[in-house]
Amino acid sequence: MKFALTIIASYLMWNAAQAQIPVEVFGGHKKSTLDMMFFKYFKNKERTNSKFLFFNRNRVSIDYKMTSSSNLPSYGFTEAISYNNQKLKGFAPVIESQLTNKGVYTKAGIQHVYIKNNFLMFSWAVCELKEKPHLDYFLLTRYEPRVTDKLSLYTQLELINAFPTETNMNFTFVQRVRLGLKIHMWQFGAGGDFSTSGNSNYINTTNTGFFLRYEF
Repeated sequence: MKFALTIIASYLMWNAAQAQIPVEVFGGHKKSTLDMMFFKYFKNKERTNSKFLFFNRNRVSIDYKMTSSSNLPSYGFTEAISYNNQKLKGFAPVIESQLTNKGVYTKAGIQHVYIKNNFLMFSWAVCELKEKPHLDYFLLTRYEPRVTDKLSLYTQLELINAFPTETNMNFTFVQRVRLGLKIHMWQFGAGGDFSTSGNSNYINTTNTGFFLRYEF
């Protein structure tokens, strides 16, 4: 039921935000992922950007060693709304709702957005609204320098970090790197997803391969 409600909410929010949807397919040597992520300002009555910014992230990962009882698909659906006032110079309060195969989470904190020419930086620091929360830091940077009128480089770095507030809870550090080319609405190239989790003993995972991305 929660899964269905999240999908419905994502659809309604997408219509309200009127955003293009970039979709990425990543084929790694261990897993394949489908990723849809965008952020867009809501429109006001005058059809111009309001102060409310909507962030949407839907991600599904399939392990090649999946069986009926192990290495099952993982998914995550994240919706966030922030209130952006020009006087705050890119900083804004944000509230986030997240549904994964591990549970449902509500978080709140501070967001920062910086966009200039072909460079983008989007980040937030949020805290789970529960006892014994994790503190999360998310960073997305993207740089698309032009090579010709129709061709650009495509570079993207994404960091997802979770810091526990209890000594017996696990840390989580995720890095996702993309490097390739952009032609019109298409982006393609090589990439890697790297993660580290644990406390006194850490588990490292690596998934390298190629990505294909299109902005609908």
